[in-house]
Amino acid sequence: MLIDFHNHYYPPQYLEAIRSGGSHFRITTDGEGNPVLHSPGDYNVLVPGHRDLDFRARVLDGAGVDRQVLTFTAPGTSIETPDRAVELCRVINDAFAEDVARWGGRYTALATLPMNAPDAAVEEARRATGDLGLPGVMLFSNASGVPLSDDRFLPLFEALHDARTVVYIHPTYPVGVEVMEKYMLMPMVGFLMDTTLAAASLVYAGVVERFPGITWVLGHLGGAVPYMAERFDRGFEAYPECRERCTVLPSEQLKGFYYDTVNFEPACLALAFGFAGADHIVAGSDYPHMIGSLSKMRDSIDAMDISDEDRAKIRGGNAARILGLV
Repeated sequence: MLIDFHNHYYPPQYLEAIRSGGSHFRITTDGEGNPVLHSPGDYNVLVPGHRDLDFRARVLDGAGVDRQVLTFTAPGTSIETPDRAVELCRVINDAFAEDVARWGGRYTALATLPMNAPDAAVEEARRATGDLGLPGVMLFSNASGVPLSDDRFLPLFEALHDARTVVYIHPTYPVGVEVMEKYMLMPMVGFLMDTTLAAASLVYAGVVERFPGITWVLGHLGGAVPYMAERFDRGFEAYPECRERCTVLPSEQLKGFYYDTVNFEPACLALAFGFAGADHIVAGSDYPHMIGSLSKMRDSIDAMDISDEDRAKIRGGNAARILGLV
């Protein structure tokens, strides 16, 4: 079983909603008829795999991928006004639930939330994980510049803790994105650093300790978390403010996170494996983004110097366990 935890999907209902009701995205069409969504420092070409699950299923069959965890992608709805973000999140999550039901096991999905409207985000999280039956949510690494560890989001994390859900953190525009607009530095560098910043902030702020019912997953192999965890421990030991809300060594908390394999460099995969262990790594491709690859996801995991039992966990066993998949 190969389960792709990290991939992205734009439901047609969402695309129709932003075409008919407006959006802060600048929308163009490329030479092949694909919609292109432009935002500061980034753009997404919505190839058929982004928006057509029938097309996607054929690609997955050819790549030997059994199941995917559908998620939206950066910058999500946070580019919109709060009211519009709330409206579009409902459209997206309703479509996710319909698609999961229609495909009967090929896909599951994580909800997207209007984090620029914190009270509404709590309501939508409860609706998505309750009424819609989705196994968790994907949060972006900051909420329009506000850290996820900010106290305004504590009611959201309490609701997600009570529901015993997965919280998947995917990067979005870092603060200071204006210096990353050239050479695609925002997705290449800024994304990874913002994921790292979000994880460290959640740990030091005591959010991870306070809400043990949440299962945390980080995109792109955790950014730089496996590399920097020892430095976080030294900060904990050196700076009193790092111990005001954090009582457990940061590296110990971060070893309880899950890390997707969207870093196909063998040495990096080995580092994450050594840090978090076979039980805390999940497969990821970043399909169908230009920088993603289903074949590199599969081949890089197959090339790891690990036991077949550990490989099976990474390929799909861990994702099935934390998402409650049969």
